[in-house]
Amino acid sequence: MKILSSDLVQIIAGKYKGKTGKVMRAIPKEGKVIVEKVNIVTKHIKKRADGTPGQIVKFEKPIDVSNVKIICPHCKKPARVGYRILANGKKTRFCKKCNEGIINPKISKQ
Repeated sequence: MKILSSDLVQIIAGKYKGKTGKVMRAIPKEGKVIVEKVNIVTKHIKKRADGTPGQIVKFEKPIDVSNVKIICPHCKKPARVGYRILANGKKTRFCKKCNEGIINPKISKQ
C-alpha cells in the first residue's frame, strides 16, 4: 500500500469528497485507511451490569485506500505515488506530478 500513517491525503470519492486530513492509521491487509475527522460515526453503547455507564461515542471508520490521494509535500497537490529504488538499495516513494521524493514524517524522525 502506497499510503502510510501520518501522510496528508485528500478524499477523491464518496460523501467526504474534497476534504483533506492526516492518516491516523493504515490497514494494509484490508486496503483501508483511517483519516482524521473524516467518516465519523456515532455508536451507542449500552450500560453494563458491572456499573459501566451507557454512552454515545463518536469515532472515525476506515475508508478504502482507492478513495484517497496523497498530497505531495513539494507541489502541494493531490498526486499518484510511485516507487523508486535508490543506489543504496532503499525503496522510496515519489510524486508522479513533480517527480520529487515523498518522505514520511513519522519514519524520518526515527
